[in-house]
Amino acid sequence: MLLAGSTAVAVGDRLDKVPGATGSLVDAVESPPTTLPVAVAPPPTSAAVTPSPTPAPAPPPPVRLVSEQAWIPFATVGPVVLHHPSSRVERVGFHESNHDGARALEPVVGAVVPTVLETRERGTAATSAADVVADPSVELRSPVTGTVKRAGTYVLYCDNRDSYLVIEPDSRPGWEVKMLHIQGLQVAKGDRVAAGETVVALRPTQLPFESQVDELGPQPAWPHVHLEVVDPSIPDRPSPDGGC
Repeated sequence: MLLAGSTAVAVGDRLDKVPGATGSLVDAVESPPTTLPVAVAPPPTSAAVTPSPTPAPAPPPPVRLVSEQAWIPFATVGPVVLHHPSSRVERVGFHESNHDGARALEPVVGAVVPTVLETRERGTAATSAADVVADPSVELRSPVTGTVKRAGTYVLYCDNRDSYLVIEPDSRPGWEVKMLHIQGLQVAKGDRVAAGETVVALRPTQLPFESQVDELGPQPAWPHVHLEVVDPSIPDRPSPDGGC
């Protein structure tokens, strides 16, 4: 049924055929678009990263500690008193002597960093010899008062030339104070020497190999003077390898 004045319009007819209308009927009656939910991906997460450990700083090199003293005593054995042979000493390393007649030394107050080194399996007392680590540029003085019995050069370990000095101490006639690893001898057989006063050598010998006492101080290691007090009346066992 149409009302008076109305116009019949079929679905699909263009509205431009209808006075005052535009578009199509389908457009006019079409439902508004439906908005569908859109899945939103979560923001990417970065993988957990374990930070690399910071390397520990390298320890500082050991500092050379030098004691400056006026050739004071560092050890005794019986009535014999041994003085530091140098006025600038880093340490005194006690060890086993190669000689069976070497007497055990007793460190005294004033000895510069006295240290007993690990055994050398020699069968002698752990303190029967002393390596006095000394400034290579400083002269060496007699460690004891007495008379020079002999002095000269020898071959160390069958391959290295070295100098030695043997003093008979006034405080114990018959015993021998042996001094090795010295350079520039200033005394000879028959000379009188006084502890801490008489210059017996110009410097300690810098050996071409590492010694046991070298492990205790900074590098490059200072040379050392070997000292021991020997009772020559005690026979010495010959070395199985001839001392080499």
